[in-house]
Amino acid sequence: MAESMDPGLLEGLQEHFNLERQAQTTYFAAAIWMAERELKGFSAHFKSEATGELQHSAKVADYLIARGQSPIVQALEAPDQSWVTILDVMSTAFLMESDVTTSLQQLLMAAERCGDSRTAVFLEPMIEEQIKAEHEAAHLIGRTKFADGQAAAILVIDNELRKGVAHPAQLS
Repeated sequence: MAESMDPGLLEGLQEHFNLERQAQTTYFAAAIWMAERELKGFSAHFKSEATGELQHSAKVADYLIARGQSPIVQALEAPDQSWVTILDVMSTAFLMESDVTTSLQQLLMAAERCGDSRTAVFLEPMIEEQIKAEHEAAHLIGRTKFADGQAAAILVIDNELRKGVAHPAQLS
């Protein structure tokens, strides 16, 4: 039996579910683009990000099912693969992470407005994780800009990513 849910909040969760799926597709396309250029670290990083986005969409689907709702799988758009530079790919990744962060924050505000504390509790750790992902994407775009297309610098970043190092420096 379906648990009562604000229709606007339910619609937003359905949209977010599909946004995460779209992000997975875009990240997988980026992994392919990097693999075609023999950038193994970048490719592995984006493949891992694609897997993470798929897990996020599954988490939203699980939550909807737990609330007695049916996740609606919508058709996805083919990701734009017209990238020319690594910076283009990194910019796409950052903007996508920013969109996902905004979507989650809007969902949390909607849950709070309609008094759905169960959804708010579900969303809060997702937002915290998403903010870290956005920060990491900003770090990588910054590193890529700093590399300024220099092959040696790009290969250093690629090597770091191959080793799983994608985190910004921390002072604490």
